[in-house]
This record gives sequence, structure tokens and C-alpha cells, in this order.
Amino acid sequence: MPLEFTKHFPAVPAEFKLKTNTGCSWRVTVRLTNSRATLDQGWATFAAVHQTMIGYMLTFKLLSPDAMKVIVFNDEGVEVVTKCKEHGNAFVATA
Repeated sequence: MPLEFTKHFPAVPAEFKLKTNTGCSWRVTVRLTNSRATLDQGWATFAAVHQTMIGYMLTFKLLSPDAMKVIVFNDEGVEVVTKCKEHGNAFVATA
């Protein structure tokens, strides 16, 4: 996330909850480096479970200072819908 985007936050949180259209919630940590805020721990698992690939588009909508809704679209513009499962990962949040 460019810092220009993060200026809309009262403070950049150390962690975000990412919510999807299927009701899944994921916790990801935030790391500030080189004028950017990046999604760190938990992001790789989110991306893998939602099968994101080069050419996919993700939209992020800020719901609260520490939560965003994420919608994943494939390279044809069709929403990728992944149902929640028990992932056994420490960064999967409970709703």
C-alpha cells in the first residue's frame, strides 16, 4: 500500500483483518518499509488459499481502521469465490 493511501488511516495498524464475500476472515500483519505499508505474515496463506495469480485483480475496501474487505477477480474479471475451511494457520482469524 502506498503511504499516500495510508494517510487515510488515523494510524497504520500492526495488523489487519481481511474479510471476503464468503464470510472468511484472515489476520495479516503490516510492515512499514521504504515509504510503503506491506501486508506481511498471513498474506502468503491468504493469496495461496484464494489462488491468486499474476493478472488477477484484488480490490480492498476499508471497513474500519483495522479491517478491509477483499474481493479477488481472476484474469477474466470473474470473482474468485473460496469457501472457508479450517486452515490450521495461526493467522486465520475467527469472524
